[in-house]
Amino acid sequence: MPSFDNTTGLVPAIVQDAQTHKVLMLGYMNAEALALTQESGQVTFWSRSKKRLWTKGETSGHFLKLVSIAEDCDQDALLIKVLPQGPTCHTGTDTCWQEENDFSAAQILELIEKTVCQRIAEKPEGSYVARLLEKGHAKIAQKVGEEAVETVIEAIKKDTARLNEEAADLLFHLLVLLNTHNSSLATVVEVLKGRIR
Repeated sequence: MPSFDNTTGLVPAIVQDAQTHKVLMLGYMNAEALALTQESGQVTFWSRSKKRLWTKGETSGHFLKLVSIAEDCDQDALLIKVLPQGPTCHTGTDTCWQEENDFSAAQILELIEKTVCQRIAEKPEGSYVARLLEKGHAKIAQKVGEEAVETVIEAIKKDTARLNEEAADLLFHLLVLLNTHNSSLATVVEVLKGRIR
């Protein structure tokens, strides 16, 4: 149980998107708001201006679906991880700092790698990754080479749209190759980190 302020009975609640990790807003909770949030799965705050409980999205429909709640080390602040059901700020922006709530390039690669790993483990019928696995490691490595050559060709032709498509194919097949060789994007990033001077 967090340490609610002795005077106000409130604790600050930082709201973060559970998927993008973007900070969306700051609100305040009393014990009743916290309990209602945990019970309903919709984030509820104590409105300091209206002096009442309010569930984010009760008028806009842009609810904050609860994923998890964590207390900080002093138990005097909460981190609320959510799945936002639309813009979070009352102004209509994604966050209260007018930032876009979107995945970073690194997060997109991590999500794709996670899917690749699931396909490798489960080998679902109709999966492209499963079909590649059936053809063996040499074919997977060959596909990386083919996609690399196609990427180079589009770069030489100065066709940026096709270059982007071929680069995406190259990255995808590289993730498959790494993960079928007990490696990963994180392992490669560690190698790159060691090269920073």
